[in-house]
Amino acid sequence: MGFAAAPHLGSHFHDGFRSMVQAWHDPTATDRRPGAKPRNPTIPMTRVLLGLLTLSALIAASAVVWLDRDAPVTGATPAVGTRPVPVETAETETRDLVRRLYVFGSLESTSRLEITPRVGGRIAKIAVDIGDAVEPGDLLVELDAEEFQQDLLQSQAELAVAQSSLAEARESLNAARRALTRTRELRSQGIASAAELETAESQAVLQQTRVDLAQSQLRQRTAALRSAEIRVSYARIEADWQGHGTRHVAERMADPGTVIGANTAVLTLVALDLLRAVSFVSEADYGRLRSGQRVRLRSAAWPEEFFPGTVARIAPEFREATRQARVEIEVPNADSRLRPGMFVEIAIDLERRDRAQAVPRDALMQRAEGFVVFTIDTEPDPPLARLRPVTPGIRDGEWVEIIEPELPRTVVILGQHLLSDGNPVRLAPAAGDRPDGRDHRPDPTRPRQ
Repeated sequence: MGFAAAPHLGSHFHDGFRSMVQAWHDPTATDRRPGAKPRNPTIPMTRVLLGLLTLSALIAASAVVWLDRDAPVTGATPAVGTRPVPVETAETETRDLVRRLYVFGSLESTSRLEITPRVGGRIAKIAVDIGDAVEPGDLLVELDAEEFQQDLLQSQAELAVAQSSLAEARESLNAARRALTRTRELRSQGIASAAELETAESQAVLQQTRVDLAQSQLRQRTAALRSAEIRVSYARIEADWQGHGTRHVAERMADPGTVIGANTAVLTLVALDLLRAVSFVSEADYGRLRSGQRVRLRSAAWPEEFFPGTVARIAPEFREATRQARVEIEVPNADSRLRPGMFVEIAIDLERRDRAQAVPRDALMQRAEGFVVFTIDTEPDPPLARLRPVTPGIRDGEWVEIIEPELPRTVVILGQHLLSDGNPVRLAPAAGDRPDGRDHRPDPTRPRQ
């Protein structure tokens, strides 16, 4: 019933309301039209009451129309909410789950050597190039050694002179000692004077001093010769490091013919068999890290493969600029597929749960009352959705541990946002029954980005 259903109510309302207003302002007023008869004073009040009754009836009719606007019509179809809701389901599983901390970092070599000559000179040869494998003892760089060879020959000649000088001084010392012996004998016989004996003794002491000087010069020339030999050896740079293992040339900073100074880097060698992943963590994650925790890494170069590692070192302080602490992870790399400088995604194992009840991550919902999961009751026809409050635990990629309660085998993973407890559902066909034969659910082996 609406306003259009009772037009007479509107007419009465209009007349009564006008009469009520006139009576209110002038209860004794008479009709001022020509020839009008005087009105009874009680008539305006009657019209006021009639207007009030008409207004009340109109308000009541409008209220009935408003309250009955959603009432079902006889023979109409059921509401949409009572129809089966199409949903997609998955099965719960018993899985080994791991809580992981996901961070990013870069790879570094655990052994990085810069090849620098100890002497300056012109580069005559560089025996390796970028990417070459190097073993201990391999020739790397060779400098022009002509100048060093000349210095070596000069040192050898000076050493020979020093040796001859020493031999001469020793002969002179022997002669002085023999003369001193004869002078002493002659003095004992009274033939030689005291002055001659004193002179012979002075000559012996002088020749001994010359021998000592020649010996010092010989040691000096020997040291100079050794220095020349070392400089010659410095012109040939060979690979040398403690232990065994192959290194690879990462950088080459000069070419043959270049004149370089001492301690100028020519090559950089890195080890690839063991790498170090470096990352930085915030204060919120710092307390959950321990040395020895297992790590999985993934690089854009090998997006489908995870590489194992171990947390090796955790910095004891935070950087003031970023409020983050450095974490170093050792990564075995026997096949040398990972390379220093690569950007990697790092997943650090924080907690592990074996044989846990798990559901796909898409099955878990958070509502006002907490976390819930919809399961399927297949006994009725059609099947019904059942709302189950749950307590989630570890989240591992696309799987979530359900600590309690124990759930039925089938849970809803798509369409549960349209459900409430007890709704009838229509189950979507399995992946193998679909026209394209493909499973459109997320890959549970891949961590959520």
